[in-house]
Amino acid sequence: MLTDRYDNSISTEAAAARDAYIDGVDRFLGANAGADGAFEAAIAADPGFALAHMGLARTRQVQGRGAEAYPAIRKHVDAHPRDAMAAQTCTSVFGLIGFSGQPGREAEQLAYTAALLPHYGDDWWFLSMHAFAQAEVGQTARAVETIERSLAGNPRSAHGAHVKSHIHYEAGETEAGFGYIRDWVRDYDRDGMIHCHVSWHVALWALEQGDVDLMWATVDDAVRPGSAWGPPLNVLSDTASILFRAGLAGVDVAPERWQAVSDYASEFFPKPGIAFADVHAAIAHAMAGRPEALERLRVEAAGPAADLVAGLAEAFGAIAGQRWAEAVGLLTKAMADHARIGGSKAQRDLIEYALLNALLQQGQGDQAALLLAMRRPLKVDARAVAGI
Repeated sequence: MLTDRYDNSISTEAAAARDAYIDGVDRFLGANAGADGAFEAAIAADPGFALAHMGLARTRQVQGRGAEAYPAIRKHVDAHPRDAMAAQTCTSVFGLIGFSGQPGREAEQLAYTAALLPHYGDDWWFLSMHAFAQAEVGQTARAVETIERSLAGNPRSAHGAHVKSHIHYEAGETEAGFGYIRDWVRDYDRDGMIHCHVSWHVALWALEQGDVDLMWATVDDAVRPGSAWGPPLNVLSDTASILFRAGLAGVDVAPERWQAVSDYASEFFPKPGIAFADVHAAIAHAMAGRPEALERLRVEAAGPAADLVAGLAEAFGAIAGQRWAEAVGLLTKAMADHARIGGSKAQRDLIEYALLNALLQQGQGDQAALLLAMRRPLKVDARAVAGI
């Protein structure tokens, strides 16, 4: 019987179907373009090949997962730890653990990858996921070693390059991270699954380096709605994030940019339920001056992190209205565990810096500097907020 790259028996006797399926899995796990085409080729070679159909469905799956999925997948992965397509659903900051809305989810993410690590050895994909989990709990030195092992196995894995960028960010290595990802993305297919998000990293570091022209060029070419290709969740969150962080850094952001993101949020995420999307939609609606959309999101917030979504929606409404004392109070409440909304520490810095700015706007520069030194000591020189 034929097997996949992880030595699992697969339900096809056609070598061409097997090879195309393996290619599809590798493309999917590496966030590279062409996974759907590879799975389609596997199906064409063997129409009854169930795994190929599953791979194609997984590739085309939109965000929106049921709360019952995680226990079922954990049970399956315990029995079949090298079923990478199933194991993948619970990895990274956008997976079932990352979007669980539960306290302590970063620690649980690391526990999950650590438990599976012995089953994967030097597999490049799994090492990248383990490195990400290490970085998110502050194990930066260990993450460096892990991601280098991953990239040695597949230097063109977009997930590997993405995770290395996060490790540079967490280590405060702005120049090294910027140089690495700017060079890497040049050869990354625009149809790749995370091209938009990798470009966000380029834009963010360009902003921190003071290269505002490059930041806007990157946003307009590969991040904003109508220009970027990628999952709507990335397009919304990355665009709202870079616009807001540009404003915090003292860069003028045209109102029509905010209106475009607000429109996009209303079109692709009309009903609350995915906390990470909802928080970025709240930012877009607030900054676009659309209080009705913002209030609807606050009132209808749903899901396990609904309390955080509602509070942050109110906070960004206060920021848009320049009610700084109110914003400080609301943002402070979110500091205890804003990891519950999902996303990475680098992405959630937006909340941290929003609080810093609100303190600065009230003349509380000493408190803002103290907060930055406590929460992000390696980012003190990042110029993320004007006035620090």
